[in-house]
Amino acid sequence: MKRVLVITYYWPPSGGSGVQRWVKFAKYLPSEGWQPVIYTPENPELIAVDKTLGSEIPPEAEIVRTKIVEPYNAYRMLMGKDSSIDIKTFTQDAASGGETGASGGEVNPINAQKKSFKQKISLFIRGNFFIPDPRVMWVGPSVRFLKKYLREHPVDAIVTTGPPQSMHLIGLKLSEATGIPWVADFRDPWTKMFYFKHLGLCFWAEKKHHELERRVLDGATRVVAVSPLVKEDFEKMTGTPVELITNGFDESDFSEEIVPDGFFNITHTGLFAADGNPETLWKVLADKCAEDSSFRDALRLRLVGKTDSAITESIRQAGLGDNLVDLGYRDHRTAVCEQKNASLLILPLRKEPEYRAVLPGKLFEYLASRRPILGIGQTDGAMARIIGNTGSGVVYDWDQESKIRACIDFCWDEFRQGELDDNSSDISEYTRRGLTHRYASLLDEITTEKNNHK
Repeated sequence: MKRVLVITYYWPPSGGSGVQRWVKFAKYLPSEGWQPVIYTPENPELIAVDKTLGSEIPPEAEIVRTKIVEPYNAYRMLMGKDSSIDIKTFTQDAASGGETGASGGEVNPINAQKKSFKQKISLFIRGNFFIPDPRVMWVGPSVRFLKKYLREHPVDAIVTTGPPQSMHLIGLKLSEATGIPWVADFRDPWTKMFYFKHLGLCFWAEKKHHELERRVLDGATRVVAVSPLVKEDFEKMTGTPVELITNGFDESDFSEEIVPDGFFNITHTGLFAADGNPETLWKVLADKCAEDSSFRDALRLRLVGKTDSAITESIRQAGLGDNLVDLGYRDHRTAVCEQKNASLLILPLRKEPEYRAVLPGKLFEYLASRRPILGIGQTDGAMARIIGNTGSGVVYDWDQESKIRACIDFCWDEFRQGELDDNSSDISEYTRRGLTHRYASLLDEITTEKNNHK
């Protein structure tokens, strides 16, 4: 069996379908002839961990851990005991994974419109003194450790998955030193990520980010993107072949039968950020509640995961407080059950132009839940393409009130008649097993190329 070294910060990961990407690849790679060797920090700074995902790790997987030095203890001493929100500002490095983090606080303080003085300081330090991110201090020690490790435990290929983008710097230096073929796997963009412009970068810091990004893209044997629009952006930036391997869903996670609870459940799972607040949707629902008492009595707004307080406050201000069920953090299995129990799944995107290219990881699990989807955001973006191609729902702009109302009316009528669309379209290309087969084929290809050039 061939061996692939996977360098990742998140292991075990939080519950998001984007960040759990490599748990699922590791689960199925042995059946494709590849043994995963996971290199990860022994003591990472994680906001939330889904321990249930440990059962997904195959016995063939080898886990290698070393200690990481991160700046958070020093930061806490500087900022005082009440620094939890600022720590989130300091640690933010992933946005589309859909983690079901703990309830309360801000989902994404980096691009919050109002920032405290402490947050502004932390953001300036994070953006200008830790490039590309606060995990950069792990790069040098990891390269030294892994060069020695690989002499004693050879591998056939290397994969780095980010963000944090520091993981790619480890891969770059390691591949240069060893000649082992290397895949840079991007779950999110780098300099074209929506929050990049909010980092408050000095000229030299922004230039450094672009230089490192270019070195990674040009130095990799292959680049992998999870969105077709991100793939197109990378192809304009490098001559390295760029492959599209999206996130997906694991069929085994959706095998359990769910008995509907009888309510008209409009459900959102994962991160729910204030800059994606679908205020028009809340207005539409409030108007319909005022007009139809049976709708008001049946409606439940179920939020599963980390939700900004601005979202729940907006729902209450719309007069929907009695319909709100804010479950906060739940493990992945519970989130899947909530998705399958939904009458309508909502997926609002963030109100940032760069988010057009993003494919939220939870989209694929929404597809697997076989429930109607209402996407709210850029109607010409990557998410809209997939929802349209699969016939799994509709995507409207944030302010298209009449169309959002028509969607709610249609789903409510179907719900009352017991005929909600089961979404019977073919989504097999997004199964984790199938995507792993494609990844294994990519690894086979780059190792064959190396052997042919010897």
